[in-house]
Amino acid sequence: MSSISVIIPLYNKAFSIAETLTSVLKQTYTDFEVIIIDDGSTDGGLAIVSQFIDSRIQWVQQPNLGAAAARNAGIEKATGELIAFLDADDYWYPNHLEALYKLHTDFPNCGLYCSRYQTKISKKTLLTPNYSNSISNNYRGILSDYFDASLMHRVSLTSACAIPKKLLKNDFVFNTQVSSGQDLELFTKIGLKYPVALHNEYTVLYDFETPNSLAKTPILEKKLMDFTQFAAAEKQNASLKKFLDLYRLEYALHFKIAGDTEKSIFYLHEMATKIPFKTKLLLGTPSFILRFLLTLKQQLKKIGIDFSVYH
Repeated sequence: MSSISVIIPLYNKAFSIAETLTSVLKQTYTDFEVIIIDDGSTDGGLAIVSQFIDSRIQWVQQPNLGAAAARNAGIEKATGELIAFLDADDYWYPNHLEALYKLHTDFPNCGLYCSRYQTKISKKTLLTPNYSNSISNNYRGILSDYFDASLMHRVSLTSACAIPKKLLKNDFVFNTQVSSGQDLELFTKIGLKYPVALHNEYTVLYDFETPNSLAKTPILEKKLMDFTQFAAAEKQNASLKKFLDLYRLEYALHFKIAGDTEKSIFYLHEMATKIPFKTKLLLGTPSFILRFLLTLKQQLKKIGIDFSVYH
């Protein structure tokens, strides 16, 4: 048995899995196991994994069932006290597991342990996410308001967090009926019930540049989470309402871009948070112009220029 179980879902990431797995094996904290769930890959990624000779690595093959099912399968096999997740195109700096394990030791009753991360948006550009103004750059400890802290950028990125295995059962697993936002749904559930701890070290490189990332899948092809499950909690928690409304607004705009006005209006009607003026302008813009603007934004990101239209 190891202290930490590292779960890596693998689906057609042969181009990145070697670097990702190498970053795990270079960790300064070494008491871990690695469970790779090959989710029906067709590009030979598992053959690359098999070249790594390390007794801590094991892998399982399954039909293509999606990232949620792959992570859940890894959880079932895990023996560690903590479960750390890593996407097959992200990268850990050597201090990642040590930072999370120490955070867990210092604050043992939390549901989420999160490190800080950098986002790679182009070959030469790394962005450092900003949290709530109440969270200083050197803050390490339990967050007083997890949802407020996540209003600018999410605190709990999947590749930058660990969860006690004892929590990951029953309703606290990844929803296999959701293709985009399973992590958002699960982490919201955990954040409502348990404290969340944040480290002050940057330990993860999140690769948004990856060409076949699910984050770039058109909204009409995604199965999104049901926000109504949090309706009662939102009435009692203003920060949660603001946090989830950001995603409602994002979905509304993307459905408008895709030409589905009905679904766009549906998400807007569920919002109570004031919509920023620039986002209102975009929502009133014809879809064909929005598609052009989105393409322009994506091209700007490739040269290292990024901005949000939701704040």
